[in-house]
Amino acid sequence: MRGLIIFSFAIIFSVELLAQEGEATTGEIFLDFTPKKTITVDWLYPSLNDTVTSDREINVKIGYNVEAGIKDISLILNGLPLSTDHRGSGFIMRYHPDYQEYIDHPIALNEGVNQLKFAIRDEAGNVEVLERTVTRVKAVDYAMANRKDFALLFATDEYEEWGDLTNPINDVQTIASELKEVYGFETEIITNNSRDEVILKLREYATKQYNEYDQLLIFFAGHGQYDEIMGQGYIVNKDSKLTDPSRGTYISHESLRRQIDNIPTKHTLLVMDVCFGGTFDPKLARDGSRGQDNLYSELATEEFIKRKLRYKTRKYITSGGKNYVSDGRPGMHSPFARQFIEALRNYGGHDQILTLQELNIWLEKIPQEPRAGDFGSNEPGSDFVMVVK
Repeated sequence: MRGLIIFSFAIIFSVELLAQEGEATTGEIFLDFTPKKTITVDWLYPSLNDTVTSDREINVKIGYNVEAGIKDISLILNGLPLSTDHRGSGFIMRYHPDYQEYIDHPIALNEGVNQLKFAIRDEAGNVEVLERTVTRVKAVDYAMANRKDFALLFATDEYEEWGDLTNPINDVQTIASELKEVYGFETEIITNNSRDEVILKLREYATKQYNEYDQLLIFFAGHGQYDEIMGQGYIVNKDSKLTDPSRGTYISHESLRRQIDNIPTKHTLLVMDVCFGGTFDPKLARDGSRGQDNLYSELATEEFIKRKLRYKTRKYITSGGKNYVSDGRPGMHSPFARQFIEALRNYGGHDQILTLQELNIWLEKIPQEPRAGDFGSNEPGSDFVMVVK
């Protein structure tokens, strides 16, 4: 600021000096250092330059402050002004503590791309113009564009009373990596978990909000047990007792079915690489489907996925039936996990979409005969798809 004052003084002084020496000027030099009055505009909604929505109507929300007084404003949709008259314009104005004036005005969107422009001019002739693009899509397309896949994987190598295993954690880490890096899943791994940790984590996922086309894969790797007297299978946790007649330290398949069925995803797949996993279905029912699914092979990828995920999914796959299953050689994955990883690394074949039917074709090659079926609120025709990102 000191430099500005000295500069101004020097100009005035030089003009006066020239006038005294006969080199007079015909005009005065005046430098105005007064800050110009400003316009500040905040486009509160849509806040992004490009917004996608399935709504037919949105409320445009704009707040502004003008120091020199407002001369006119205009809101333009697809080249057509909604109004250019500032006072009594028909704009819905509301009070806002942070702004001199605040517009909260509904507009109807055309399907496709909509161009919005807001312009304001003050009494001093200053102009501020802001633009936004809002794309309206069909609700199903919006849901598809925003869909997410989640994977929750439990693995236990170390047990307090049961014999330790060598591969479960390595198995789920490898599977989680493939799901995340290739198929775009959001993954979470819980290792060496107690019974309460499993139940609380499932409860946490039951409180989440999911979109219509979101999917959840839940994977268990570790010990399993079957009670011949009660006809019930169990997940064995790190803190499960070796001698526990009431099975209170285990998680029964009956309880697991109920808890997973209540998670509000529309599409859920449970995979269990545990002994006696096939007893998850009391009838030991096995999916009898065979062969490649070519029903929608000529459809575009997005339409194919929409059709596959039309119905509610509650499916399961287990590494065996009512029998013990192998943990495999240390560091080499269990036979089931190895084949599951092979299927993932096939990347869904030519269409880059891995369906349940295709996954089962890979898994049925295992000698211990994995089982597959549905449970809970599953709807006929449902599926679970893994799409290469």
